[in-house]
Amino acid sequence: MDQENKEAQAQAHSKHNTGAADLEKVTDFVEEKEISGKNLDNAITAILDKRKLEAEQKAELERRLASVKVKKEDVELICQEFEITKVKAERILKENNGDLRAALTILFN
Repeated sequence: MDQENKEAQAQAHSKHNTGAADLEKVTDFVEEKEISGKNLDNAITAILDKRKLEAEQKAELERRLASVKVKKEDVELICQEFEITKVKAERILKENNGDLRAALTILFN
């Protein structure tokens, strides 16, 4: 009987030890995959550069659209027919270089 208890305790103890071994494997893996400070700095710089480029492109688009002239009658027609705001109607016309037919095609589709 005493022998059976010892075997049961040994099996229970070995079960608990495998958890510690698994934990050791995980921590070893994480330690191997740590990110260096230089890589992190490079990633942040790349993200900031991309955001800056996108902001510059958006500003250029806004400048280009601001230079497009649209007819007041075209804006009113789009506002009445599609029940959209004047600002949105102007934006759609400017994106289509003031071409009413192209703007209406975009709105229909």
